[in-house]
Amino acid sequence: MRLCRLFVLFLAVLMLAACARAPARQAVAPVQRSDLDVLMYGNPGPGSRMATRVAQVVPVRGAIPIEDGPYTLDSGDKLRVVIFGQDTLSNNYTVDAAGAVTLPLIGVVPARGLTPAQLSGAIAAKLRQSFIRDPSVAVEVETYRPFFVLGEVTYPGQYPFVPDMTVENAVAIAGGFTPRASKSAVTVTRKVQGSAGRFSLPLHYPVRPGDTITVRERWF
Repeated sequence: MRLCRLFVLFLAVLMLAACARAPARQAVAPVQRSDLDVLMYGNPGPGSRMATRVAQVVPVRGAIPIEDGPYTLDSGDKLRVVIFGQDTLSNNYTVDAAGAVTLPLIGVVPARGLTPAQLSGAIAAKLRQSFIRDPSVAVEVETYRPFFVLGEVTYPGQYPFVPDMTVENAVAIAGGFTPRASKSAVTVTRKVQGSAGRFSLPLHYPVRPGDTITVRERWF
């Protein structure tokens, strides 16, 4: 009986010694549900420890420019320039590929990026420098520059602009969607404050002169 007690005590000492030599294990924090959402779906929920890291990777889409300010001129716009008291100078002019209009006597006047009112002021300033003391100039857009429809439409190409046109109207003018077209939204390339930008826009969104509308192919 004494030998059995000694054997049990010996085993207990061995177990204590083995536990003392084993490296301490680090506590593992339980995985929260929001963290599982990130790992499985890439969707960090509120309170997730991974939300900060994921947010740095996901791009943020910019706001849609609902208002792009007053209309500015560019190549392809056809203008009616009226210089009061100067019938020989009053005429129709087109903004050329360089973004300018050329008038008799005063030559080239830059027009790209200007409003019609600003262009009338620039023309008046040049006339004032030449031979007209107090010119009165009016500029109005007679025909807006065309827009373009590309991608999954029946007849892609260039079309004349019509005021109050929407993206849906523009697609209809181009013959409508093809069977492979994605009809939920389209990509519109537009100059915003002088710089070209690409925006994914709904079909009810208004079109502006010079827009390039691209209808994407649907995946399924």
